[in-house]
Amino acid sequence: MATGGRAAGEVRAVRTDDPSQNPHSSGDGSSWPEAPGVGEFPVREAGGTGATGRGQGLSRGDIDFGGCGKNRGKFVKVPSSMAASALFDLLLNEWRLPAPSLVVSLVGEEQACPVRARLRDTLRRGLVKAAQSTGAWILTSALRVGLARHVGQAVRDHSLASTSSRARVVTVGLASLDRVLHRQLLDPVPEDSPVHYPEDGGGSPGPLSALDSNHSYFILVEPGPGGQDGATELLLRLEKQFSQRTGYGGAGGSMEIPVLCLLINGDPSTLERISRAVEHEAPWLVLAGSGGVADVLAALLGQPQLLLPPVAEKQFREKFPGERFSREDVLHWTQLLQKIAAHQHLLTVYDFEQEGSEELDTIILRALLKACKSQSQEARNYLDKLRLAVAWDRVDMAKSEIFSGDVEWKSRDLEEVLMDALVGDKPEFVRLLVDSGADVADFLTYGRLQRLYRAAPPKGLLFRLLQRKHEEGRLTLGLGAPREPPAPAFSLHDVSRLLKDFLQDACRGLYQVGGARSPERGPARRPGGQKWQLDLNQKSEKPWRDLFLWAVLQSRHEMATYFWAMGQEGVAGALAACKIQKEMAHLERDAQAGRALREAKYEQLALDLFSECYANSEDLAFALLVRRNRGWSRTTCLHLATEADTKAFFAHDGVQAFLTRIWWGDMASGTPILRLLGAFLCPALIYTNLITFREEAPLRPGPEESPELHSLDPEKELLRGPGAKEPAPDHRAPGGRGPQAIFLLTRWRQFWGAPVTVFLGNVVMYFAFLFLFTYVLLVDFRPPPQGPSGPEVSLYFWVFTLVLEEIRQGFFTDEDTHLVKKFTLYVEDNWNKCDMVAIFLFIVGVSCRMLPAVFEAGRTVLAIDFMVFTLRLIHIFAIHKQLGPKIIIVERMMKDVFFFLFFLSVWLVAYGVTTQALLHPHDGRLEWIFRRVLYRPYLQIFGQIPLDEIDEARVNCSLHPRLLEDSPSCPNLYANWLVIVLLVAFLLVTNVLLMNLLIAMFSYTFQVVQGNADTFWKFQRFHLIVEYHERPALAPPLILLSHLSLLLKGLLHGGAPRKRARLERELPEPLDQRVVTWEAVQRESLLGRLERGRRERPEQLLAKTAHRVDLLAQHLAGLREQDKHIRGLQSQVTYCTMLLSSVAEALAQRGPPGSAAHGGQGGGTESPEAGRPPSDP
Repeated sequence: MATGGRAAGEVRAVRTDDPSQNPHSSGDGSSWPEAPGVGEFPVREAGGTGATGRGQGLSRGDIDFGGCGKNRGKFVKVPSSMAASALFDLLLNEWRLPAPSLVVSLVGEEQACPVRARLRDTLRRGLVKAAQSTGAWILTSALRVGLARHVGQAVRDHSLASTSSRARVVTVGLASLDRVLHRQLLDPVPEDSPVHYPEDGGGSPGPLSALDSNHSYFILVEPGPGGQDGATELLLRLEKQFSQRTGYGGAGGSMEIPVLCLLINGDPSTLERISRAVEHEAPWLVLAGSGGVADVLAALLGQPQLLLPPVAEKQFREKFPGERFSREDVLHWTQLLQKIAAHQHLLTVYDFEQEGSEELDTIILRALLKACKSQSQEARNYLDKLRLAVAWDRVDMAKSEIFSGDVEWKSRDLEEVLMDALVGDKPEFVRLLVDSGADVADFLTYGRLQRLYRAAPPKGLLFRLLQRKHEEGRLTLGLGAPREPPAPAFSLHDVSRLLKDFLQDACRGLYQVGGARSPERGPARRPGGQKWQLDLNQKSEKPWRDLFLWAVLQSRHEMATYFWAMGQEGVAGALAACKIQKEMAHLERDAQAGRALREAKYEQLALDLFSECYANSEDLAFALLVRRNRGWSRTTCLHLATEADTKAFFAHDGVQAFLTRIWWGDMASGTPILRLLGAFLCPALIYTNLITFREEAPLRPGPEESPELHSLDPEKELLRGPGAKEPAPDHRAPGGRGPQAIFLLTRWRQFWGAPVTVFLGNVVMYFAFLFLFTYVLLVDFRPPPQGPSGPEVSLYFWVFTLVLEEIRQGFFTDEDTHLVKKFTLYVEDNWNKCDMVAIFLFIVGVSCRMLPAVFEAGRTVLAIDFMVFTLRLIHIFAIHKQLGPKIIIVERMMKDVFFFLFFLSVWLVAYGVTTQALLHPHDGRLEWIFRRVLYRPYLQIFGQIPLDEIDEARVNCSLHPRLLEDSPSCPNLYANWLVIVLLVAFLLVTNVLLMNLLIAMFSYTFQVVQGNADTFWKFQRFHLIVEYHERPALAPPLILLSHLSLLLKGLLHGGAPRKRARLERELPEPLDQRVVTWEAVQRESLLGRLERGRRERPEQLLAKTAHRVDLLAQHLAGLREQDKHIRGLQSQVTYCTMLLSSVAEALAQRGPPGSAAHGGQGGGTESPEAGRPPSDP
């Protein structure tokens, strides 16, 4: 087999040969350096002079194994005296290995022996899986024999199954060179010369073994002086070096590297290795049930007081039945066992075959914590164990072992671990760390927040969106797109731009210089000639909101829910998350990720919280809706709900009750419509008791206190108009003309300013407009010489006022955006599109009617335009409680009609073209072709069948002057029977099949929409109320006066006057803080109720029962162990009793004191029996 290696793989080795400068030389002629200091590893490339001054370079290279796997690894040959620090630096710097978060040193059987399936599963699903989740290193013997072979296979399988390249298992094999098969192939060769290493099946003869091809890195140690085991010595020094160095700290920090020795099986010589390791305070995990020394330790560590040579000999004979041990070996091993047992805090026994036993990662963590607790109680010594608990998501271990109250934790100690938990999506750990003292306000700086965004998965949607924003920013600045960025380069400014696309005004100025401090609308202005430079060391002003947005963008819904529960402005935050979720669901290409986004329940969170608030206090709940949220760029909950299109939120009873108050203004809700019409036609009636206005208690704030601080009814201040700061006194009270004038003016504003009055006026005037349009179109539409008449000119003026109102709605709004954006928002409304079409057709019709040549075309266009204006009434009737839902259903059924027309058109064209070709093959008149192909088949559906032109028995061209026999209109009777068959088939398909299909579609649509029609109607009702709340009080054509008034106010006050005081309110600071605190209290009440409901669910009760059963099983297993221990003690007592009995018999046989010599000979015959321990029952 040694000669077959030339055709299997290759090794590229590099070496520097200069024996004259190095007194230490190996058997193959390669030179070895003395042990260099820390950071000095004498490695150099061929042809260079890179030596350390104390020696020349090391022989190292790449090893390529044969076989179909084509595995490749690296190797280095080192002397046994090499410094461990230099070897550690070689692994990190030369081989570019990631610094480990955990080092597991595998100690045990190194001979070819069968391994039980349960043990293989433990290595595969326990050790390798735990190491893979943390990016750990596993140290083995590097040989394709024993445990190293099985660990290598497990690592290979997990590497093939894993799709992540971040947390990979690094297997480092350390072996003595004199045990390696084909070691002559690893001798130095010329530079870059291929040398093959053979593939070995694992059946190597003799003491030599081949290197395991599933390992990645090999450290081959030359034998020490005098044939000593240099590999073991170097391994001990390397383990100690690991424990003294710092490595990976998760999200960028540096923590100590924990080292754990795992004992599996092993021969008695392993005790020397364990004894020396515990002297260095290295923790050990013993796998009971794996055989060999591991079982010996597991049996004896529980009773260290009985560690006597007879007991030890008995255990060795049981575990190694085919071996013979000398008395000296047993005594030596007993001393080693006693020395090992003295370090109980470093030893942990794990029985993997025991029912209900914990997972291996939990036992590893428990072993490390056990060793750590015995050494120190400082928090920094527990950070590496806490990081492992985070990596393995063992929050239960962290609660019971780390945060048990023995260690005093400070916020700065937990910052890097908190970063690990955030990046690793461990919400339970984030909660635990915050509860244990981590201060998020001190933790979250803008720099850390930027690191969180940059840690987004490269294949995720957020990473792609931020990368695109970053590239767009570079192109805008003229820097060009980067070729291949080595790492995510996007910043918080790119995040701000992305959030601006999602939330529009709700995140304006976020993560920008001065943006968060801008109290009013509009982003902060950029200093002239400067870019956005955010101080990354600055702490976040609203850390919970920033973490909530980060979690929502990362689609980590459980963590986002926790941040939402910890932050403020819960209703606004949930609505903003709902908007982001819907936008990202539209952009997500992955079906599974898109489904997860759509299943997020942020809208339900907003609904539940608002329901809790509304049940507690209606007035404060109304204040919550119109309050400008300071954490969301002064936007209101109503604005966020509109942006997020949360129809269920608007359908809530509390929101509808608030909209009802807005709709009626200061009038009592439920006022009969007839009374409003009476007051509309006779305005003097508003000063009588015909219409009831809402009672208002006089609030007269004094100079020292504000009523908002103590009033439990803040909606009175919120819902009153901006000019009604002081209520008008009763008009019946005695006084002068001043109070009477104030009363008259106030009552006038209260009536005409209410949205219901504005709506009623627009409805009445719109009917008048349609009546005028009808009169002009049917009665008084004169040609150009006689017209236009007076009523027609009035119609033109009326439409002109409508155009002015549409311009005001589209461009003169409160939104601080550019004109293109305003026009885009205006066009998004379908009814605005209808208005644009109506106005456009009216302009075209009027332009045509002014010209005599196209006068009739103008009449036609205006007639069509009248249809469009009349259909506009549907939007007005949408406010009705009964008609509104039906209009929604009709809109949805119109989509079904279009699908039906598609199928119908297919049959119409197929039947029409065929019949035209059969009946009139010589008629080439185009107008008649379209009439017979499309129009006649459509009429036949409704029963108008021209049998005189189809049925041969009834066709007679001579009876009709127009249907002469030589005329192309005369039907061709050649295939008349086929026409009849096609007619029957056509009527069967259209009248029976397609019509019933349309009815079924209508029925299904009605059933589906009927349940949600009320929700959709309430959502449309909100938009209608907002529209008429913002409209001027007068309706067209009198609205021109309101437009002139608005124009004058704008010129005098320097800005467009706002009429949204009832829908947006800037609360004073004390009242604003009171509303925020009240909302937080309601959220805590809601979360407590939801948690109680979650605990009472059947699945939670079942999980709790299963946990109790597991605890009971563990308790029973402990009882079995105690029973076994008691049986062992009973056997020992029996043995001592027998020994004492034999001594007593010997003493009795001695007789009187004079026969002492004879008694001594008799006693000596019992010594062989006394040294033999009894066997366990």
